[in-house]
Amino acid sequence: MNITANLFIKRGLYYVILNYRDNNNKRKQKWIPTGIPEKGNNKRIANQKLDEIKRNYQKYLPMESTFELEETDKYFEVYLNEWLESHKNKIEENTYDSYKTVVKKSTEFFNGQNIKLKDLKPIHIQKFYDSLFAKGLKSNTVLHYHANIRKALDVAMKLDIIPSNPADKIERPKKNQFIGDFYSIAELETLYKISKNDPLYIVILLASFYGLRRSEVLGLKWPAFDFTNNTITIKHKVIETIVDNKRTLLLKDKTKNLSSYRSLPLMPEIKEALLEHKKKIETNKKLCRNSYNKEYKDYICVDAVGKIFRPEYITDHFSLVLKKNNLRHIRFHDLRHSCASLLLAKKVPMKAIQEWLGHSTYSTTANLYTHLESNTKNISANILSEAINLS
Repeated sequence: MNITANLFIKRGLYYVILNYRDNNNKRKQKWIPTGIPEKGNNKRIANQKLDEIKRNYQKYLPMESTFELEETDKYFEVYLNEWLESHKNKIEENTYDSYKTVVKKSTEFFNGQNIKLKDLKPIHIQKFYDSLFAKGLKSNTVLHYHANIRKALDVAMKLDIIPSNPADKIERPKKNQFIGDFYSIAELETLYKISKNDPLYIVILLASFYGLRRSEVLGLKWPAFDFTNNTITIKHKVIETIVDNKRTLLLKDKTKNLSSYRSLPLMPEIKEALLEHKKKIETNKKLCRNSYNKEYKDYICVDAVGKIFRPEYITDHFSLVLKKNNLRHIRFHDLRHSCASLLLAKKVPMKAIQEWLGHSTYSTTANLYTHLESNTKNISANILSEAINLS
């Protein structure tokens, strides 16, 4: 068979394109992901992969029948890249970005080992995890890798490409218990006072009062606030991800999940702060005139010239505000934890906190905040103390 092969760069990765003619003499083309990034002067490595693929082109071309050659003959890293591409339009952009990191690191490890999908053993995957631990990655990060690899192999198993999932035979990496930090009421009041004239004041206020995620705060639009019936509806989000090797802002007309879509009461102090914030925006519009950015006119969290705050700016500037004013360091996301801890301290039931924060399951809320539920434990202790007379 007369076959040619060429390199092509797509989304920052090298692909090999096989050109050939089928049994009916029709010209065909097959794209094969190498998993090799364009950056880092990797063209020589990519050319070596091209030569290898060209020598073994039978693995990648269709047979005379309507079925392809055994998928199991593909190298594991080739299968992972194909699985990633097949899921691109099924998942959120930032989720795809996360998957891509896992596949990239996996490809770097398995590339050159010549391990076919059918020959993949649990020990091969375990060695990959061991290499990640050796690089200093934490258990929760390795667990993320495990979840993605297991998911990819699960697809192969369901399609009868492999008889079983080798990732199921590995001891799942232990998840580190996460305990979020939080501010007390006094610390929050100090934070409000020192950030009163800061560009992030309204962002800090909304995040801590309502326990909003960063993406939810940035996604707030003026129509989400009903100043007549005093309600706020969380139904948009703003995230940042990498598209074609560029950091891109994505404005989404949906929340993280169905439970995240929620309506909450608009409290008087927040209503007052929002109306004051709106006046500042109108003043900025008059000052900037035609220079004012109109692209984000409906959004709450914008700077003096109308540009929406970028997620990383929120994180970095918040840390800067705390450092500048000698406040105890917490992450911006810890404002969400602060909200939950204050609700628990006031004996608000865990189920109500779940609904307030927009968690998809009760267990998510319970796992995060059970260690803070001291009131319930104190009640249990008092009941036991009254029931049992040690004297």
